Amino acid sequence: MQMINLDSFAGGALAEKLNIELQKVLTNIADPNTDHKKVRKVQMTMTLKANEQRGLATVMVDVKSTLAPSKGVETQMMIDLDGKGNVVGAELKSGIPGQTYFDNEGVKTDTGQPVESIEETKPTKVVQFK
Repeated sequence: MQMINLDSFAGGALAEKLNIELQKVLTNIADPNTDHKKVRKVQMTMTLKANEQRGLATVMVDVKSTLAPSKGVETQMMIDLDGKGNVVGAELKSGIPGQTYFDNEGVKTDTGQPVESIEETKPTKVVQFK
């Protein structure tokens, strides 16, 4: 004996909620930034509260999903002091501190700044001969 039809229960809201959460789970599974081994869940809860005469019940339907979290991303950061003694950090992009590297845009410092921009901002020393 079928008591309810999931497609039409609560004016179709139950099926709609279930499909929305299932779509979230499927999107999460397809995301390459999540761990494929993690379990995802779609959970439906029906809460029934009877009236005093026990002839009628108010039904609350809740549907929720449990997704796999996005994978963390790792990088390296160089830590140093600036000229004023403040601790500063910058992402290491060259792989080795102090090493320049080439990319499609030219030569870059270990933190990814174009070498030309650093050369332009360096103060030129004026040497006077006596």
